Amino acid sequence: MADFRPDPDALLASFQQEQARMRRGKLRIFLGMCPGVGKTYAMLRAASDENTGGTKVVVGLVETHGRRETEAMIEGLTVLPRLKIGYHGATLEEMDLEALLASKPAIAVVDELAHTNAPGSRHAKRWQDVLELLDAGIEVFTTLNIQHLESRADVVRQITGITVHETVPDSVVDLADQIELIDLSPQALQERLKEGKVYLGDRAIAAQENFFQEAHLAALRELSLRFTAERVEDRVRKLRGHRKIVWRSGERLLVAVGPSPFSAQLVRWTRRLAAALGAPWLAVFVETSRPLAPEQQKLLDKNLALARELGAEVIHTHDDDVASALVRLALQHNANQIIVGKSRENRWLNLILGGSLVDRLVAKGGAIDISVVPAEDRRPDHRWLKLDQSLRPEPKEFGWVAGAVGLVTALGLSLPDGYYLAVGLVFLLAVILLSLRVGRWPVLAAGVLSALTWDYLFIPPKYTFVINKLEDGLLFGAYFIVALVAGQLTARIRAQSANEHLREERATALFHLTRALAAAKTLDDAVFAALRQADGLFSAQTSLALLDDAGGRLTPHFAGSFTLDDKERAVAEWACRNRRSAGRFTDTLPASAGYYVPLILEDSSVGVLGVRVGDGKTLTLVQRDLIESFARQLALVVEREQLRTAGEREKLLAESEKLHRTLIDSVSHELRTPLSVITATIENLGSAEGEQRERFVNEARIAARRLNRLVGNLLDQTRLESGALKPRLDWCDAHDLANAAADSVRDFLEGHPFEITIPEDMPPIRADFTLMEQSLANLLLNASLHTPAATSVWLMAGIESGGRRAFFTVADNGPGFPPAMRERLFKKFVRGDAARAGGLGLGLSIVRGFVVAQQGEIVVGENPGGGAVFTIYLPHSSPQAVS
Repeated sequence: MADFRPDPDALLASFQQEQARMRRGKLRIFLGMCPGVGKTYAMLRAASDENTGGTKVVVGLVETHGRRETEAMIEGLTVLPRLKIGYHGATLEEMDLEALLASKPAIAVVDELAHTNAPGSRHAKRWQDVLELLDAGIEVFTTLNIQHLESRADVVRQITGITVHETVPDSVVDLADQIELIDLSPQALQERLKEGKVYLGDRAIAAQENFFQEAHLAALRELSLRFTAERVEDRVRKLRGHRKIVWRSGERLLVAVGPSPFSAQLVRWTRRLAAALGAPWLAVFVETSRPLAPEQQKLLDKNLALARELGAEVIHTHDDDVASALVRLALQHNANQIIVGKSRENRWLNLILGGSLVDRLVAKGGAIDISVVPAEDRRPDHRWLKLDQSLRPEPKEFGWVAGAVGLVTALGLSLPDGYYLAVGLVFLLAVILLSLRVGRWPVLAAGVLSALTWDYLFIPPKYTFVINKLEDGLLFGAYFIVALVAGQLTARIRAQSANEHLREERATALFHLTRALAAAKTLDDAVFAALRQADGLFSAQTSLALLDDAGGRLTPHFAGSFTLDDKERAVAEWACRNRRSAGRFTDTLPASAGYYVPLILEDSSVGVLGVRVGDGKTLTLVQRDLIESFARQLALVVEREQLRTAGEREKLLAESEKLHRTLIDSVSHELRTPLSVITATIENLGSAEGEQRERFVNEARIAARRLNRLVGNLLDQTRLESGALKPRLDWCDAHDLANAAADSVRDFLEGHPFEITIPEDMPPIRADFTLMEQSLANLLLNASLHTPAATSVWLMAGIESGGRRAFFTVADNGPGFPPAMRERLFKKFVRGDAARAGGLGLGLSIVRGFVVAQQGEIVVGENPGGGAVFTIYLPHSSPQAVS
C-alpha cells in the first residue's frame, strides 16, 4: 500500500525554511532577456513609487549607461557615493556595502546582480553583497538578464556562441519573493539599439551584428518567458502543497560529477531538469583508487562547488565500481533517475571491463531511470589531456625497475643452463615485489622488460626472441600475462590501501576529536585538544575566536597557533555575523590569509574557527568539509558549556531565591518576638510601679539587645559578602577580650555555669578587638542557645607550644551536634534542630568571616566528655619581634 503520510523531515525542513524566510529581507528581481529592455528603468520606477509612499529607499548602485530617461528616474532618491578601490594603478568604483548597511534602508536598490566586484572588495560577486543585505533584513530591488543565470549559461552559449562568464547561482534567484519580467519584442529592442538607447557608437553596431541578431533575441526571449513560466508553476505547486508540505513520493535526481570539464554542463542540465520537475537533486562524486592530479582536484572542487551553489546536496563516496556506487546511493536516497554524461571510453577497454558506465548502470539500476547527456561538440581542451601527465612516476621508480631486473638477470646468468624456468619464477617474484614499491607504469615496464630479458637471455635458443618449443611459448605468454595482471592488481590494492588509509585518517580524526571533547572537563581543555589535532591533521595553523558574554565581539582563544590581526579579525567577524565561511578559498574576502568557518548553533553563531595553510598550499573540498565538521563539534562543546553555565546560574538563582525566602521568614519571625515584648512592656509601663516596673524595663532592655544583635548580624553579613570589611589589627589583651565578650551576652549565660581560663602571663595578641569580641560573643551565645540549662560553658585562651599561633576556645558539655552537621555549621541560615528561638543562623557564618578576615581559622570538634568545642586560631608573634 502506498504511504501518503507527510515526510516528518520534509515538514521540519519546510518549517525551518519558512522561519529563515521571515527573518530575511525580501528580494525583487527585474528580469530581462538581455540588456536594453528597460530593467533598470522599471526598477527605479518601482523604487520611486515606494519612496513617494514614505518608504526609506537608498540607491546602492545603479548603472545608467548614459541613458537620460534612466538618469531622470534617480532624481528624488537617496544615492550613496561609490567606493573607490585602487587596482594596478587604476581606480575602480564599486558599491559601498558597508555604508549601505549602515544607512539601514527599508529598500536597497542594487543594479546588475551578476556583476563581478573589483579585487579587494569584501565579496567577489555582487550577488553575495545582496545576500548580506537580505540577511540584514533589508529588502532589495535588483536586475538580471537571463543569460547570467547559471543553469541557462550553456543554453545561451549554444544560442549565441558567446560564453557568459558572469553568472548568478540559481539558488540565489530561488530566494526571490517576486520576479518581474520586463518583456520587449526583438524588433522593438533592435529599434532601441539603432536609436542609441542601449549602446552608443561602434559598440551598438557590433552588438547588432552579433548578440542582438533577431534570431538570438527571439531565442533569449523564449528562454526568459519559459523561465518565468516555470517560476509561476513552481509557486503554484508550493501554494497547493502548503498544507500537505511534502509527500513521500515524487521525483528525485542524482547526477554523477567528476573531474571533467564537461561536468559543469551536466550539473547545469540537471539543475534545469530539477527546476522543471520541481524535484530535489543530488550531486555525487565517486572516488576510486586512482589518485587525482592537482589540476583534476581543483576542477572537481569547482564542479562540486557549482552543484552546491545551484542547490544540490553534494555527496562524496568511495568505490572502485562507479556504477555500483551510483546505484547504491540512488537506492539509499530514493532517487529514481541517475544522470550521467556520455563518456568517450575505449570500446575494447569497455569490453574487457564488462561494458561502459552506462551499460553497467542499466544492468544494475533495475527500475531506476538512466539519463545520458551528451557533451557539447566543442574543440577539445588540450589542457585536459595534460592532466594525466602530472601522474607520471618519479624517475627513481624506473631506476628501481632497472636495478631489480638487472639483479635477477645477474643471478640467472650465474646458474647452469636449463634453469630458465626457475629464473622466470624469480622474475615474476621481482615484478610482484616491485608493485609494492612503485607505481603502475613502472610495474608495467618491469613486466615487459623482464619478459623480454627472460626470453632473450634464458629461454632456448638464447640471444634471440625466437621460441622453438610450443610449451615454452605458452609459458612465456602465461608469464607475460601473469606478470602484468599480478603487478597491476598489486599496485591497485596498494592504491586502495592508501585511499583507505586517508579515509581512516579522517574517521579517526573525528573519533579522536569527539572523544577528546567528551573527556574535556573545561572549555579551554576542549579547545586546546581540538586545535592541536587540527594543526597536525591539516599541516596548518589554527585559531579559535569566541563571542564574549555580551555577544558583540570576538575574543581569540589563547590555544590558537596564529594571531588574528585587525584585517583577519574583520574577516572572522564577518563569517561569525553572517554564519557563512569566508576568507581564503572562498568568494568572500579571498585575499585574507586564513579560511574561517563559523561555529553555528541552531539560530546563532558562537565563534569562528580559522585555518591558515602555507603559501602555495590549498585545502581540498574534502578537507574543508572536515574543517566544517570540526567547527560543528566545537560549536556543540561551546553550547554544552553555555548550558552548563546557564544551569549553574539557574541553580544559583534558585538558591538565592530560597535564601531570600528563608531570610524574609526568619527576619519577620525574629523581629516579631522582641518587638512584641517591647510593645507590650511600653504599654504596661504606664500602670506598673516599683519592682514590677523594673522587671518590665529589664525585659524591654533584653528584647532591645536581641533586636540590636539581629540587625547587627544582618549588617555584618552584608559587609562580609560585599568585601567592605577591613580589619584594624592592633595589640589586644586576651583577658579584656574574654571579659568584654562575656559581658555582652551575660543575660543569655544565666543558668549556665561559666568559667574563663586564661594564663596570667599570656602576651598580647594582634587582632581587631571589635571583631574578636563579637566572634567570641557569638560562640558563647551559640553555646547558650544550643544547650540545656545548667550546661557548663568554658572560654579558654593561650599560645600554642610553637609560639606561632594564639587560640581562643569556647566549649560546653551539652549534647553536641550530629556528625552530618559539621560541614554545614558555618553556612548561612543554618540552625540546629534543637536550637531555641532567638537567631537567624548567621552567628557561626559571621564568626568564620571575621576570623578569616584576620588571617585566622576556626575549627570545630567534640568534647571528650560530650559537647561541642570551637577553637579560633590567630597568627601570633611577640610585640618585640614586630617592632
